[in-house]
Amino acid sequence: MEYEQRIDNPSLDIQHKREALGLSYTEFAALIDLKSNGERTIRGWEKGEHKPFPNKLKEINNLNIDAPFGFLEGKETFRFIDLFAGIGGIRLPFQELGGKCVFTSEWDKFAQKTYAANFGEMPQGDITQIASENIPDHDVLLAGFPCQTFSQAGLKKGFNDTRGTMFFEIQRILVAKRPKMFLLENVKQLRGHDKGRTLRTILDILEGKHEQEIPHDVPLSKDARDALSQKLNYKVEMRVLRAADFGIPQNRERVFIVGFDRDYFKSDIDSASFFEWCKPALVPTRVGSILENNNELLHREDTYTISDKLWAGHQKRKAEHKVKGNGFGYSLVKKDTAYTNTISARYYKDGSEILVDQSHLNKNPRKLTPRECARLQGFPENFIVDAVSQGQIYKQFGNSVCVSVVRAVAQQMIKSLQNTVL
Repeated sequence: MEYEQRIDNPSLDIQHKREALGLSYTEFAALIDLKSNGERTIRGWEKGEHKPFPNKLKEINNLNIDAPFGFLEGKETFRFIDLFAGIGGIRLPFQELGGKCVFTSEWDKFAQKTYAANFGEMPQGDITQIASENIPDHDVLLAGFPCQTFSQAGLKKGFNDTRGTMFFEIQRILVAKRPKMFLLENVKQLRGHDKGRTLRTILDILEGKHEQEIPHDVPLSKDARDALSQKLNYKVEMRVLRAADFGIPQNRERVFIVGFDRDYFKSDIDSASFFEWCKPALVPTRVGSILENNNELLHREDTYTISDKLWAGHQKRKAEHKVKGNGFGYSLVKKDTAYTNTISARYYKDGSEILVDQSHLNKNPRKLTPRECARLQGFPENFIVDAVSQGQIYKQFGNSVCVSVVRAVAQQMIKSLQNTVL
């Protein structure tokens, strides 16, 4: 649908843009970050009762209506939901395989904007505020649930932090909707958290083996705690997969947990050929494969080149760590470097985990560009990376998944689904 800007009639301009995006008044208000009475404000704009400030009108006009990854109706072979969706890295491969996303939840307003720009859908907000009965039926549940409490970068509080309790929101939806399969993703450190007890609790709940109640000091919603009394019955498998083993030059390791409903798959589920983990390609990787070329970077190198002060600080800290006998500090890569360190949500601050050497240009190192971050996470070239500020998009890619790894897992999961004969 072609969108025409109507400067002389902003009310039509706003209405056409909202309708082209397929958004309700409330969703549209959230997309452009209107606070209180956002729905009423949008209605007033569209009726011509009042006009938005120029900066808001400009923001509306800049919204992309041609989402590159909108679902093509008629292609549906299974239905899935996307929880803690971020910018849609887990969604992409499942949609490629013929899945239709029927529900999305993501609370971060900036991630919502990037998601809407790329998929043409506005995610719903805080999953703890959405009743299970309001979530559509689906075949596959996807969730990259919050990992900060289990990671080296976080405080490792696990279930004693409200972010860590988000797993139980997944559990209560599994109880209510009973999807045929699920895919959960988290940091590698989940395996060792609380000497492995946290992961064991998660796996036991998914398999229906838990007997002990979660302590009452763990902050759970009433619905989530009530759901714990109901047993699931999934065949569950877990594996740590590394991005560099799937053709992406990043040393990113993540825990992937897959589950298959025994009540649905029945006798097929325990056969050796029912589900096989994807085999890593193990093709040698090279950082140069994700770097923008000279033409792409033309006149933009200095935008990402770090300052003399920041570079001096990086070198000083690395020298101090070396004296202490550890390897902490910045990481410098070149085109021929095999892979980078793991990109994190803090990358926007100083880029220390991945700096690109520019000594051949007699310049300080530079940070990755947003496009290079997208490539480092396996996102397609037409994925929109400028729907939000540069700082926010760095956070989003640091928090995201490696799409190439998810794609390999998704192919095996959907193969199991398609091969099942009732």
